[in-house]
Order: sequence, then C-alpha cells, then structure tokens
Amino acid sequence: MPDNISTAAETPMNAAADPVPAPLGAGRGLLFLGFGVVMLALNLRPALVAVSPLADTIRTDSGMSATATSLLTALPLLCFGLLAPLAPRIGRRLGVERALLLTMALVCAGTALRLLDSVLALFAGTVVIGAGIAVANVLLPGLIKRDFPNRAGLMTGLYSMSLFAGAALAAGVTVPVQHAAGFSWRTTLACWGALALVAAAVWLPQTRRRTTVSAGAAQQAAHPVRGLWRSPLAWQVTAFMGLQSLNYYAAAAWLPSLLKDAGLSEGDAGWMLSFSSLLGILGSFVAPVIVGRRLPAGVLAAIGALGCALGFTGLLAAPAGGAYLWMVLLGLGQGVSISLALLFIVQRSPDLRHTAQLSSMAQCFGYILASTGPALLGALHDASGNWTLPLAGLLLLLLPQVAVGFGASREGHVAGRG
Repeated sequence: MPDNISTAAETPMNAAADPVPAPLGAGRGLLFLGFGVVMLALNLRPALVAVSPLADTIRTDSGMSATATSLLTALPLLCFGLLAPLAPRIGRRLGVERALLLTMALVCAGTALRLLDSVLALFAGTVVIGAGIAVANVLLPGLIKRDFPNRAGLMTGLYSMSLFAGAALAAGVTVPVQHAAGFSWRTTLACWGALALVAAAVWLPQTRRRTTVSAGAAQQAAHPVRGLWRSPLAWQVTAFMGLQSLNYYAAAAWLPSLLKDAGLSEGDAGWMLSFSSLLGILGSFVAPVIVGRRLPAGVLAAIGALGCALGFTGLLAAPAGGAYLWMVLLGLGQGVSISLALLFIVQRSPDLRHTAQLSSMAQCFGYILASTGPALLGALHDASGNWTLPLAGLLLLLLPQVAVGFGASREGHVAGRG
C-alpha cells in the first residue's frame, strides 16, 4: 500500500471514526483519484463566473436592474451557505464518491435549465448549479484529508489552483466563444455543462470504491461532530472563509462592468477578469506548499490581503491605465487567500469527521456572508452612480480578514464532541 494512505493499524485514535476506502492499489490509482479531484474542482466556478462577462448583455436583454442581475452571482453563494450543513449527511448516506458524482449531475441539469427562454428558469438553473457546487465544496476537503493525509498541502494547492483555472477559463473564453459561434447568451452559459459531463465521466470509476469501517467506527461516523460553534478557532476559520469569499465573488461579479465603464471593450474587460484568475492559479498553488516552511500562515494571510488592497486602490486611481498591474496584484492576493481558507479547514481538523463538520460550518456561515457581496456592490453602484464607494467598502473589509487570518493560522485543532 502506498505510504501516504494509512492502514487501519496506523490510524490515530482521534481518526478512528474515519471511513477507510477500499485500497487504491498502485500509485496509478492514487494519481487517477487526484486527477478526478482536479476535474471536479475545475467545475466549481465556471458556471458562476461566466455570468460576469455577460452581465451587461443579460441585463439589457432581460430588463433586470444591476441589483437583480447581481443575484445570479449571489444566489449560488447563498446555496453554498444554506446547503453546506446537509453535505456531510449526503456524503454519509450516499458515500463521498457517489455524492460527488451527483454534484456534477446537478451542474449539468442547472446549465440545461438556463437554455429556457425564461428569467425564472435562469434563476432556477442557477440555484440547481449552486446546490451541486455547495455539496462538492464541503466534501472535497474531507476527501483530501482522508485519501491524501501526507500530501494535504500539495493537494489543497492543486484543488484551489483548479478553482482559479476554471474561473480563468470561464472569464476568458465566454465572450469570445459567444462571438465566434454566434450563440445567444443563454446558449453560451449552457455550454459550461459540457465540462461537467467530462468531469462526471472521469469521476465515475471512483464510485466503484467501497468504504469499509469497523462496527464501532461506523457507529461513531453516523453521528456528526457537535459543538464546533463554541470553538473560537472554528469561528476564525469560518470568518476567514467568508471574508475572502466576499472579496472574490463581489469583485468577480462586477470587475468586467467596472472596467467597461472605464473605457475597455466587453472582450477586454472579460479578459482582465480571466487574467486575474490566471495569476490566482499561481498564488493558490504556491501558498499551501510553502506555508510553515518559509512563511507562517498568518503572514501569508496578510500578504494576500495586501495584494488585494493594492489592486483595489489601483482600480480607484487608474482603472484602465494600470489594469494589468491591478489584476496581477488582485489575482495573487485572492489566490493566496482562498488556498489558505481551504488549508485552514484541513489543518485545524484532527480527523475526517471534524473536517467535514468544520468545512460545513465554514462554508455555511462563510458563503452566506459572501452572498451579500455582489448584491451590496450592485446596490452601492446604483445608489452612487460610480465605483468609488463599492471599492472603498471592499478595502475596509480587508482589515478584519487579516485579523481572523492570524487567528485561524494558530497551531491546534478545533474542539468539538462526537
């Protein structure tokens, strides 16, 4: 058995309730599992981020206000938060592998609903997509904790890197594909279901694995960890997840519109969002690999926030003239932040059950907080008629993000009872 998968005899006492999957066999099986995780992660952003480059077109065609259009980004985040507590239960009932296959089916169904010529269907499809991604968001960190215990930093880096890669792909090619193929915005959005189909095909063999546990461990695993809401460390991890997510999604929802108002074309504005996400790939991969080796996690959290602060300040001062520099700073800062948020969930948990429950808590409260960002920025823009007030608000929120980042970086595990 590969040395990065613990046997039952090697499993620590505090991890006794963790389900042990059927052996993967040779390293090739572990490699294929890692590839499957990457493919799933690639699908957790495109169906949402693709809305941003098309926001003005959608708003013009549908007659919706800026605030209503921003709900297309905010609603999935609300789903992430409200459905996160159900994800561990779904994982226990179906098995993690089958539950993750179900998430890709929901993404495909949601993108198909968006094809219908109805605003109601557009929002319904967005909710279905959000439901699928919500479950995957919670279950994937636990799977990394279970199957890659000695390579959690590397796999978290690959996972968060894939999130940004998917976002970059959606932001960069959505408008060019629409123009090249002559698609309507509805068809263009629905095209992202094809990527989810590919991920489902890659992941399907993983559903043949059977989770095996002892009778005592099975009885413990059936009951979730309770009392995490009393843990200050758990709340700091949760707050960091929420604030960095608010930063990312609020910016992603409105950056193309901001840059268009500054004089860039629709295609160039969408490319800038994609370029920012490409830099996010670098930041999200490097941070979990070097954390604790060269820089403490708290210092990296501060560096990530500083990059975002410089990017937002630049957008206030010269949005078009320095756009590439601001996107570099913003992308790197957001990449570092999101990878740390995911790594904190894994590192602050002693075992799989705690990982699932902390992931559920962090994403429930965190994404509910983040869901207010796009709508709030849209409302501030509608009220002020410019982007100064929205950007100033994002700058202000970076201060508490740094504070809770230092708190979440403390060594130790969250306290809960099971």
